[in-house]
Amino acid sequence: MVCPLRAAMLGLLALGAIAGSIKRANGAVPPSSMVKIGLMNSRGPYIAIIVPNSFEMNPLLQSPSFQADPNFPYLDISGRRFRFGKVENKKVVIVMTGLSMLNAGITTELLLTLFEVKGVVHYGIAGNANPQLQIGDVTIPQYWAHPGLWYWQRFGDGPNDELSLESNGDYTREIGYLEFANYNNVSQNGEEVANLLNRVWYQPEEVFPIDGVPEVRQHAFWVPVDQRYYGLSAKITDLKLGACVNSSTCLPREPRVVRVERGVSANVFVDNQAYREFLRSKFNATPIDMESAGVALVCRQLGMPFVAFRSLSDLAGGGSSLSNEASTFASLAAQNAVDAVIKFISLLPS
Repeated sequence: MVCPLRAAMLGLLALGAIAGSIKRANGAVPPSSMVKIGLMNSRGPYIAIIVPNSFEMNPLLQSPSFQADPNFPYLDISGRRFRFGKVENKKVVIVMTGLSMLNAGITTELLLTLFEVKGVVHYGIAGNANPQLQIGDVTIPQYWAHPGLWYWQRFGDGPNDELSLESNGDYTREIGYLEFANYNNVSQNGEEVANLLNRVWYQPEEVFPIDGVPEVRQHAFWVPVDQRYYGLSAKITDLKLGACVNSSTCLPREPRVVRVERGVSANVFVDNQAYREFLRSKFNATPIDMESAGVALVCRQLGMPFVAFRSLSDLAGGGSSLSNEASTFASLAAQNAVDAVIKFISLLPS
């Protein structure tokens, strides 16, 4: 069944394509692509697989579990390549987002607007904030958040001072803050020096769900994955994963698939022990990445089932014998994430 919203949007795009006398704006979908989009949607719906980078995507494309569509392997639109085929005999469309929350959100929005999709599976590698887990473990968080939207409080104001525009509903103190002075390591005459950075308060995202009132904002911080997908993921926790990059470089134990409570994303590469420990203690976060929450927020607004698999490539900021080794273990982590995704997709109903 075609989503009415998607059908309406595609109809508007088609009308714009037909109007040849009107100059097409940069970035619009070409008329030739509209025909192909309609053709591919007639073969759907698809499971959408969204992945950040090529080194994470290539193990999936090279897997024997993936068969590219022999007649229509891909469609290029707005700088993105949408690949069509099957994984474990389930129809899929695969797209690479590129780095960052912005690219993840734009790509997800474009995919879900143009194509007939019934669910989103996102995967990649991530930094680790949970010292109880290990490089190579694949995490499946139940909730995702974007702790990168800040209200930076002026120097001199305290945690009990109301934030500017807080009374209007623009900002809030409900989620909490990071106090930079807690991480001072210098003193003057034996006394702590005032930290001019003061503190930042974490803010929820503004969201505008398709079933809401236009221009009436809602707020979201913790975005849950689809409950059915999360329940199904329990069936792959016994999956055997790779432990060795080569014959001489192996992990001390076999990695495992672990369902965890929370993951966080922001446009920040975290290689700092203090901030990693803060994210763990404040938010109970395990994977730390730069895209998953962007995908989650778009799926939240469009009412699309979503789940994410993130394989741990390093303990963010160091702290163990396996620290700061993402360059060594990234390929292993990426392969483990792909293995978990393939197993999960095999369990989805046709």
